[in-house]
Amino acid sequence: MIIIAGLGNPGPKYQGNRHNIGFMAADEIASRWKFGPERLLMKPQTYMNESGRAVGEAARFYKVQPSGVIVFHDEIDLAPGRFRMKTGGGAAGQNGVRSMISQLGADFRRGRMGVGHPGESHLVMPHVLGDFHKADRVWLDPMLAAVSDALPFALSGDDERYQAEVMRLAPAPKFSPRQASQARDE
Repeated sequence: MIIIAGLGNPGPKYQGNRHNIGFMAADEIASRWKFGPERLLMKPQTYMNESGRAVGEAARFYKVQPSGVIVFHDEIDLAPGRFRMKTGGGAAGQNGVRSMISQLGADFRRGRMGVGHPGESHLVMPHVLGDFHKADRVWLDPMLAAVSDALPFALSGDDERYQAEVMRLAPAPKFSPRQASQARDE
């Protein structure tokens, strides 16, 4: 069995937030794939900072090892539109990942979805809790579609090929986050 979890915050207030890109990925996957009992697609309703509780409970109930858990989440250390798969490591300040580590240990698989860094640490929270701009749809929609379309590679355990296929289907924009911010302001 494989658990696929998109991280985010529940409720309409947070629906368009950058922090909810994991929920958006789960929604896209749900719209394109029909899974049997060997796959569990989750959007934890415990809020981002406690998301590990729900996923950890499911993993224990279904006896799924951390390597059988794929978590999609926002990543400020990646430019908007960049995508990286990673197994293990620290939380890098991402509280949902920190919660997952507390429940599963560090060896789960992560689909890190770049939302960019606002430039200064005191702007991080307003940035991730802010909504995507209309201009972001240029890279966001193709990335969400690619994350879903290439999913069979991840489900087969080939994370390297999955990452390559996502980036082939939805190449990251060729501009810096600063340029994107300036373009939105114009």
